[in-house]
Amino acid sequence: MPRGDKSAYTDKQKRQAEHIEDSYEHQGLSKPEAERRAWATVNKDSGGGKQSGSGRTPSNR
Repeated sequence: MPRGDKSAYTDKQKRQAEHIEDSYEHQGLSKPEAERRAWATVNKDSGGGKQSGSGRTPSNR
């Protein structure tokens, strides 16, 4: 999978990134920077990519 490929993300993660990106653009950031920060935020919050919900263990263990 090439860098920048968003196919490994769930629809919910894609929606979250879009909303975050819109917020950053509203704050005056350029589109590429807003997109970069939005995906970084989604990755930070969810661990990135598709993840199963019930079998995951917290990363802080």
